[in-house]
Amino acid sequence: MIAAISYSLLQEYWWAIISLLGALLVFLMFVQGGQSLLYTIGKTELQRTMLVNTLGRKWEFTFTTLVTFGGAFFASFPLFYATSFGGAYWVWIAILFSFIIQAVSYEYRTKPANFLGTKVYEAFLFTNGLLGTILIGIAVGTFFNGAQFSLNEYNQVTWQTGARGLEAALNVHNVSLGLAVFFLTRVLALLYFNNSIDDEEISVRTKKHLLINTIPFLIFFLFFVVVLLLKNGFGYNPDTMEVTLEKYKYLHNLIEMPAVLILFLLGTLLVLFGIFNDLFRNPGKGIWFSGIGTVLVVLSLFFIAGYNNTCYYPSAFDLQSSLNIRNSSSSEFTLTVMSWVSLLVPFVIAYIWYAWKSINNKKIDKDEMDSASHKY
Repeated sequence: MIAAISYSLLQEYWWAIISLLGALLVFLMFVQGGQSLLYTIGKTELQRTMLVNTLGRKWEFTFTTLVTFGGAFFASFPLFYATSFGGAYWVWIAILFSFIIQAVSYEYRTKPANFLGTKVYEAFLFTNGLLGTILIGIAVGTFFNGAQFSLNEYNQVTWQTGARGLEAALNVHNVSLGLAVFFLTRVLALLYFNNSIDDEEISVRTKKHLLINTIPFLIFFLFFVVVLLLKNGFGYNPDTMEVTLEKYKYLHNLIEMPAVLILFLLGTLLVLFGIFNDLFRNPGKGIWFSGIGTVLVVLSLFFIAGYNNTCYYPSAFDLQSSLNIRNSSSSEFTLTVMSWVSLLVPFVIAYIWYAWKSINNKKIDKDEMDSASHKY
């Protein structure tokens, strides 16, 4: 029974839920990756319309997951929400703005009264594909590298820079994760194009650019992982709650949580196998291998950021202001009530799967674009 679960276990349970939502969000951001490839893969107006429409079938999944991720984080770990959104608001405003113009673009790109023109809305989609992915990656990078804030005894946040979160973009390790996310979403988008579009020219370009985008993805991802495993981490004493820097903290987390290490390695292999599959074996099926692999890898990164007595939102200015799942969560009553609601999550996932399969029952082709009554 959920009511009998201890407070500490509820906190760990909700960090798992947050981690899963974050992992699903990164996978679904293949929509953003595809938007950054419109003019690379689509050389004619018809081809770009095909690309936009296959992405348009999924953009609401991404947007809904982003909102759900933010809402769940707010409800389960409100002190993080207050600290990050209350202090690093410029980076979050930039992220939210990029998603707003995405929604507007899908709604008005082909409307008859579109006075801005199709190309302006396609530029908006590219902006979301570029900034949305990189900035989210940089923001998640602060989970490992810390941010410039301090909290007083009343948990009021004081941000130490006027950049209000944008200073995270000056950290090379954060940027490497942002660029890894950017190129990963492009790789996933190319795999998705293979799976959802029936067009020979697009298929040829997709295969070519799949290799081109895989190389920088691997470079930035490997750089991020190697530096992460060799750097100092932010640990805390569960009895005194004192925060200290621990050498090789994230490497220790992987070793001390072997199940997470297995998730990470399995996920990495699945991502690589999906790419290999579309390059050399059976094009069109790789999105499922790489998609599942992406979820597992991101899930494992969230786990080593928040579990094993680790501060998931450390302060690089004042160590003792760092946030962990113990000192930043909602009350036991709130987490208990929310846990009952969370039992609906499997049904939501099942619905998304059913809707995905129904929408993608037939690949998009030129004939459908010529006859479709509704086009993005």
